[in-house]
Amino acid sequence: MKTRSTPTAEAIANRQWFVVDLDGQVLGRAAARIAHVLRGKHKPTFTPHIDDGDYVIIVNAEKVKLTGAKLQDKMYWKHTGFVGGIKGQTAEEVLARDPGHIITKAVKGMLPRGPLGRAMLKKMKVYAGPDHGHEAQQPKPLDLNDLLKKSSAA
Repeated sequence: MKTRSTPTAEAIANRQWFVVDLDGQVLGRAAARIAHVLRGKHKPTFTPHIDDGDYVIIVNAEKVKLTGAKLQDKMYWKHTGFVGGIKGQTAEEVLARDPGHIITKAVKGMLPRGPLGRAMLKKMKVYAGPDHGHEAQQPKPLDLNDLLKKSSAA
C-alpha cells in the first residue's frame, strides 16, 4: 500500500468553516486545539506540507481565561527598532486593548514557521464580541473539548 499525499486542489475543495466560542476557555488549551484544526490534523487526509486545514472563526475573544497569575505576570514584548526601544505590556493590558492579539500570538506560535504557517494563520478570524460577519459561509459550531476527546480516541 502506498502512502497517499493529498493534492492541493483537493485540500482546498474540502475546507469547512467552524465557529469557536472562547467564553470561559483557557488560552493555551484553546490555542492548541485551534492550531490543530487550522493545520488539518483532525482530518484523515492530513499532509504535513499542504495547507489542508479548515477556517476557524473565533468569537468572544475578550472572555478568554488565563490561569494563575498570568494576567499580571505574562509580558508581551515589542521593539521599536531604535536603541533601547523595547516596550512591554502585561497580558491584562493587551487583553483590554486588543483581545484578538493574544489569541493570534498564541496560535501563531503553534503553527509551522514560514509561508505555510502564515497561510494557515490567514484562515483564522478573531472577533472580540459574539458577532461575526461570516454567516454566508454557514460555519458549524466547534466544541474544543469534543475535539480533544475525538483525537485521543483515534
